Amino acid sequence: MASMDNNRDEEEPFVAAAASVDNSETLRNHTKDVHILSSAFLLIFLAYGAAQNLETTLNTKDDMGTISLGILYVSFTFFSLIASSVVRFMGSKNAVLLGTSGYWLFIAANLKPTWYTMVPASLYLGFAASIIWVGQGTYLTSTARSQARDYHLHEGTVIGNFNGEFWGMFASHQFVGNLISLAILRNGTEGSTSGTTLLFTVFLCSMTLGTILVCFLSKRVDGGEEGPKDSSVSLYSSLTSLSKSVITPLLDVRMLLIIPLIAYSGLQQAFVWAEFTEKIATPALGVSGVGGSMAVYGAFDTICSFTAGRLTSGIFSITWIVSAGLFLQAVVFLWILLKYSLTSGVLGIVYPLLMAAMLGIGDGAINTQLSALLGILFKHDTEGAFAQLKVWQSASIAVVFFINPYISLQVMVEIMLAALFVAAGGFLVLSLRIEKAFSSPS
Repeated sequence: MASMDNNRDEEEPFVAAAASVDNSETLRNHTKDVHILSSAFLLIFLAYGAAQNLETTLNTKDDMGTISLGILYVSFTFFSLIASSVVRFMGSKNAVLLGTSGYWLFIAANLKPTWYTMVPASLYLGFAASIIWVGQGTYLTSTARSQARDYHLHEGTVIGNFNGEFWGMFASHQFVGNLISLAILRNGTEGSTSGTTLLFTVFLCSMTLGTILVCFLSKRVDGGEEGPKDSSVSLYSSLTSLSKSVITPLLDVRMLLIIPLIAYSGLQQAFVWAEFTEKIATPALGVSGVGGSMAVYGAFDTICSFTAGRLTSGIFSITWIVSAGLFLQAVVFLWILLKYSLTSGVLGIVYPLLMAAMLGIGDGAINTQLSALLGILFKHDTEGAFAQLKVWQSASIAVVFFINPYISLQVMVEIMLAALFVAAGGFLVLSLRIEKAFSSPS
């Protein structure tokens, strides 16, 4: 396992320079790329996120919607093992651009949902999702480091701010996408062919605009990113690189301590998509109210992501923000397990919306801080770190989708609480190790 002797180099943010940059007008403003990347992902995922929320409602025959999502996340898990090598080969911008094609095809398949369209689209989206997310994490971290270096800024703060903007914009896709679904499928037209055709056509247009925006990103050549390689690269070198990207991060004790939190972040997202919408929001609010509850979830997720990003400055702030997010979600799970029951009247509406808000705040805190944490700790292997993020996240999401039909809400909540406590324990040990490394003499 990696020695903690090098922790100071890995974790300590750059010291902010007191003097301003004299030739700032000649330097590149990297924030433009963050705006473009964030806007592109918003346009793409407002469509995909809303479609995913409706998948188990619209494609109910033989559980095609649920099974398609399970296949998607199994594929996502598998391809995440090789995603870092693909991103290194293509460069992060090209990987993000290719990744958008999988989401476009998945939405197109929903225009004519059959096993022959949904299964291939789900399999391909697993590949596309793996490279778009590893590419996104690599690109955003590289952009933040360039901004910090060029303008002599505090690196940890810049990484936190850029992640806050991205995840804030990204989280708003739940709010915007679900409002679009609510507007088009209102008056109980969820199952009508004309309503769903119009909805998915609008989603395709949104995704197309997002893909066009990606084309305007600047190419990154720093932060470990490489452009397309010469075709003469040997098979041996490729296999060696793949083995290194998959295995090497697992030999680092810091990654082993982060993995439970990564897995939990996937579990809590899947809980909202599969369990909360079906077993809490639908009975209390009806099918038409699912979009409203998810809009509340997305709104609070967005607010928390922006706020958490602004508050992030290093490991200490990350520890407190993640702890607060985990605490809020633990309160929700204990509420469901011990006290919650379906209630009529105003409280019957308020309770699910309050839960959605608290779950959204927790998701915003965890996602922004995980990305910032990986960017700070693993600056020499950004692609490998973000590949591990998506391997464990997608695997845990796939598990929830496959076991969802066979277990009760109470059992699922008990699983969530157990995973939360394991994740919190691992993260606490990591924080203590880092603090000890800082306080020990050089």
